[in-house]
Amino acid sequence: MLTPLAVLVGKALRFVLRMRGGGSAVPGRIALAIEPKFLQLTLGRLASGIFFVSGSNGKSTTTAMLVKILREHGLQVLSNPAGGNLPQGLASALLADVNWRGRLGHDVAILEVDEAYGRQIAAKVAPNGLLLTNIQLDQLNRFHSPEDVFEYLDDLATLTTDFLVVNGSDANTERLAKGHSSRLATFGVYASEAAQKSAAHGLLAAPSFDEDTTNLNVAATLLDASGRRARVEVSGNQIDLELPAPGLHYAVDAALSIGMARQILGTKFNEHKSAKAVSELSAVYGRGEVIEYRGQQIEIIMMKNLPSLQANLDALEETPKTVWISVDEGTPDPSWIYDIDLSKLSQIDVVSGTKTYQWATRLAYEGLPVAQLIPNEAEALEKFISLPGVRKTAIVNYEQMMWLRKKLGLLDLEGGNG
Repeated sequence: MLTPLAVLVGKALRFVLRMRGGGSAVPGRIALAIEPKFLQLTLGRLASGIFFVSGSNGKSTTTAMLVKILREHGLQVLSNPAGGNLPQGLASALLADVNWRGRLGHDVAILEVDEAYGRQIAAKVAPNGLLLTNIQLDQLNRFHSPEDVFEYLDDLATLTTDFLVVNGSDANTERLAKGHSSRLATFGVYASEAAQKSAAHGLLAAPSFDEDTTNLNVAATLLDASGRRARVEVSGNQIDLELPAPGLHYAVDAALSIGMARQILGTKFNEHKSAKAVSELSAVYGRGEVIEYRGQQIEIIMMKNLPSLQANLDALEETPKTVWISVDEGTPDPSWIYDIDLSKLSQIDVVSGTKTYQWATRLAYEGLPVAQLIPNEAEALEKFISLPGVRKTAIVNYEQMMWLRKKLGLLDLEGGNG
C-alpha cells in the first residue's frame, strides 16, 4: 500500500522543515505525489462528515470560529491551519494528525478551501456541507472578476452532497444558493440593516450580478454589531457575543459560523456553548491579531485585496499612532489601493518591500505624510521596532505577513494561500 509510505515520507519531511523554521506545503505535495488519493483515503473515513468553508474573504476567521464551536459541543474536529487551504497545504496539515496507516482519530472535518481550488479538493472528497462567506472584488492577477469566483464556488456547490449555508446579505452568494435549492437544503445568514451600518463601508460585497434574489431559509441573523460586541439570533433565540477583535466583518463571520454549526449539530446545537466558544477565540492572523514582541504590541493588518484591507481599516477603533506598510511581489498589481479609503490613517512611519514606491505614490496622492521609505524589509522591521510607543500597526500583504510572523517567532502556519 502506498498510503503508509506517503505518510512516513511526508511526516519525516514535515518534521525536518519545521525544525528549520516554519510550516511548508512541500510535505503535502510529496505525499500527494506518492499517493494521489491521500486526501480521500484519510478524510473519507470520518464518521460525522466533512464540511468546507470558502469565499473571497473571512474564510480563516469563520473556520476558526466554527471549529471552536463544534469542539465546545464535544466533537473531535480536524481542521487545516489558517493559510493551508490549497490541496498541498491541506495534505501537509493532515500529516500532523494521521497515524502511519493514514487514519484519523476525529469525528468531523472543517476545512477552509481556496475559492479556485476547492472544487479540486471536492472532486477527491466531496463535502457534506458548504459554507460560503461572500463574493468580493479580488486582485486582478488572481481573479479577473467576481463572476470568476462565482463560477468556482458554483462548481464547488455542485459537488456538495447535503446542504449549503451562505451569506444571505451578499446578493451573489444568495443567488448561488438559490440555484442549488432543488438539490440541496439551502440556508442564508443575514445581517440586519442596523448591523450593516455599523461599518463605514458596509459589507463590501461585489456588485450584484442578478437583482432577482429570494430570501433563503434563515440559519441565523446578525441583529447588532458594535466594536467587539455582536448579537445573533438563531432558532428564535438571541445570543450576545464578545468578538475576538472589533469590526462588522468579525460579527458577520461569527453569525455565519453559528448558522453553520446549527445545521451540522441539529438538535444538539446549544446557544450558550456557541457564544462561549466565539467569545474565547483569539483574533485570526491578519485580522486584528496582536503579537507581543520586545515589550511591544504589534497589530497585524493584512491587505489581501481591497475589501479585506478596507474592512480591517473600518474596524480600527482609533487612529493608529505608529504605522508600517510593507508589500512585496505577492501583490503584483497593487493598483486597487487607489480605491481604498485611508481616512483612518493620519501618518505612516515606514514603507518597505518591493512595492515601496507604489505605496509612497498612493500616500502622497492622499496627502498622508511618510517618515521613511526603506525598501529592505529586515531594515524596515528594525526601524519600526525602534520607534517609540508600545502599540504599533503593521499593514502587510500575505507574503510579508508570513515573513513577519516568522521574524516575530510565530511558526504555526502551514504553507498555502490566504
